[in-house]
Amino acid sequence: MPSMTAGRRFIVITGLSGAGKSVALNALEDLEFYCIDNLPAGMLEPFCERTTRGVDGLPDQVAVGIDARNPEAALIGLPAQVAKLRAAGVPTEVVFLDAGDDALVRRFSETRRRHPLSSAGRNLPDAIGAERRLLGPLSEIADLRIDTSHSTVHELRKLVQERVARRAVAVPSIQFMSFGYKFGIPLDADFVFDVRCLPNPYWEPGLRNLVGTDAAVAEFLRRQPDVEAMLEDQLRFLERWIPRFESEQRSYLSVALGCTGGRHRSVYMADWLARRLGSANRRVLLRHRDLE
Repeated sequence: MPSMTAGRRFIVITGLSGAGKSVALNALEDLEFYCIDNLPAGMLEPFCERTTRGVDGLPDQVAVGIDARNPEAALIGLPAQVAKLRAAGVPTEVVFLDAGDDALVRRFSETRRRHPLSSAGRNLPDAIGAERRLLGPLSEIADLRIDTSHSTVHELRKLVQERVARRAVAVPSIQFMSFGYKFGIPLDADFVFDVRCLPNPYWEPGLRNLVGTDAAVAEFLRRQPDVEAMLEDQLRFLERWIPRFESEQRSYLSVALGCTGGRHRSVYMADWLARRLGSANRRVLLRHRDLE
């Protein structure tokens, strides 16, 4: 199989039903990707070969959606197809959309849609569990996992466009995310730093209703020796290990910082690290999950 020409991208969008695959494909299509939803898993390799050869006048940027509506045997063989494409020099990215069980149950209940694996003998929570096991191997090979549990449709569209579509080929995308532990740890984080041991602006008069991006909160945290010490430790750690991930051609990396509510300490520290670790050779994105 010939390798793709420079600039070509082939993206596989997969993940749990209800996690937003259609939203992600629509976001890419709006940026002129050629998108196909529910591609039969067994057709991934031959379809990719056609795009590689540039037949049919297809655009350089192609995305396909593959999900649990495929036969189990076809899904089991999908990681091997992806590995074969990559070994042939085809820049194939796998994006896996995930969400917590509670969020998925709520979405199916709100839309009253049937889960593809539900049946008379299998209720919705069991169907979600079965799908999670079925798609587990795809989650393991994913270049990027996106946790949509706390995302609206508009937030997911923006995230896919900024993180996936606008990332230049061979330029790694690093996301710094703040979050609140009381709302759950992000499922898609590669590194998680717990900053709850640091002084909390929430208990300071006048700061409780502000957030970590406000000047008064930032000034309070800058004066705390423990905050400065932890930031310097985190910076040294990331400066050492991020290049190791980049040397392995990792396209995506997610660093999450969590405090109790995700509004003060984690926000300030994620912003500080994003500014310090940004460079011309990286696409650095900043997200404050629980301020959205």
